Order: sequence, then C-alpha cells, then structure tokens
Amino acid sequence: MPVQKLKQFLDSQGVKYVSIGHSPAYTAPEIAAAAHVHGKQLAKTVIVKIDGKLAMAVLPANYHVNLEVLKKAIGARTVELASEQEFKGRFPECEIGAMPPFGSIYDMAVYAEDALEENQEILFNAGTHSELIRMSYKDFRRIADPKVISFLA
Repeated sequence: MPVQKLKQFLDSQGVKYVSIGHSPAYTAPEIAAAAHVHGKQLAKTVIVKIDGKLAMAVLPANYHVNLEVLKKAIGARTVELASEQEFKGRFPECEIGAMPPFGSIYDMAVYAEDALEENQEILFNAGTHSELIRMSYKDFRRIADPKVISFLA
C-alpha cells in the first residue's frame, strides 16, 4: 500500500506525475539502471539525525551526502546517518530504503541538495523497491518545501 498513500498525497496536491514500474532494485545505481535514467535525475532520500531529530536529506543518486558540509550549511551541532532501527518505524507502509522524499507525510524536515535544481524532472522511490514516481522538480519543491542548500563536498 505505500504507493497508494503517496499517489493520494500527490493527487491531493494537484501534481502531475508518472508511475514507473521496474524490476526490484535496492541501490541507487541499480535503480537508475533499471529505470534507464541518469543518476543526477534520480533523487534518493537519506535519513539523518540532526541534533538528535530525524530528517531527510534528498540528493542526486550519484552523489554521497557529506555530513560535515550539511552540518555547517544548516548550523547544526551534530549530523549523523540514522540507523535503520532508528527510522524504520516512521515509514510503516514503506519498504526499508524506499522512502519517498516528502517529510510532511512523516513529520520530518527535508533538506534538498541544490544540484537537484538542474533537473526539469526528478524520479524517486514510491515506497517500494520496484516503483518510481517521475514528476517536475518545481512541483517537488512546492509540495515538499525543502530547505535547498549545497551539502556536497
């Protein structure tokens, strides 16, 4: 049911999107290859702890989040990767590692890497390891309302 909840959310926001099914893939490079898209267009969601609170870092799939740069960019005391144990309960309808990048659904802040703004459209996991959503970056920014910053080294 994760895809249905996400689609209902997108529909309620008046967003145009396309759902893309693909063979099961678990890493960002596998997903990009399965969906035949460039890693810059595929947005991955990394769950981090910022001063002890869970948050989403959303960045192109072919990049790695630099926690020190993120920490400085937002003025936090601590930023670290969250463990699966720490966040799996926040996404009960999603497969682990396939969370869509909408913090408002999960009561989390969202920090988006500004490199994503180079894309007209982005794709992201729809809550499963076999389905993506493609939508305009402009709509993503409007409904996710992320703090857009540069946090790559």
